[in-house]
Order: sequence, then structure tokens, then C-alpha cells
Amino acid sequence: MPAAFLTLLACQLVGTLMQRLLALPVPGPVIGMFLLTGALLWRGRRGHPAVSPDLDRLARALIAMLGLLFVPAGVGVMAEWPILTANALPIGVALVGSTVLAILVTGGVMHLCMRGEGARRP
Repeated sequence: MPAAFLTLLACQLVGTLMQRLLALPVPGPVIGMFLLTGALLWRGRRGHPAVSPDLDRLARALIAMLGLLFVPAGVGVMAEWPILTANALPIGVALVGSTVLAILVTGGVMHLCMRGEGARRP
């Protein structure tokens, strides 16, 4: 299990180094998880089990504790409740507006992709 934990930490460290050296707009741990995914896919294609039993056990334990990561966010919302209620209208408009904008952009991109796909068909 320590080797699995060190594997996760190493991927996070390499991802953070890549993010800092290349000035990427993606968080380092996210890059590290993509690197880990690539390494596991590569390992699986070589005939080995993609995920070692230790890494699987560690991942399951971390996922089981994932709910604890939301506790600080919930406490932050409760601590800043007066500010949130005072700014409820702008926050609500921003949430609804960004949701509508995301749906419109997704629909527009899908429309463009489908139009291009239809032009290629015989």
C-alpha cells in the first residue's frame, strides 16, 4: 500500500511540475491524474493487470472518504451565509446565466458537429 500511495503522490508531483514549468492553465493534480490514467492504460496493454491490488485498495479507501472533502465547503457556506443571502440575486443570475450559456454553447457546437458529419456521408 505505501507503494500505491507513493505512486499517487509522484503523479501529483510530476503534474504540478509540468503545470508550473509549462504554465498550463490546468491544475497540477489534474495533469497528474491524466498521467496516471495513461500509465495504467499503457500497463494494461502490455498484458499486466492495469491496476495493482494495492492501488485499487487505496483508491477505494480514498473514494470512501471523499465525502469528508465537502465538509470545509459546507462550513464555508454556513460561515458566509449573511454575505450569500445579501447577494442572492447576483449569485442566482450568475448561476442561471452561466447554465443557459453552457447549454447554448453545447447545443451550438453539437449542431456544427452534426452538420459537418452529415456533409461527409455519401
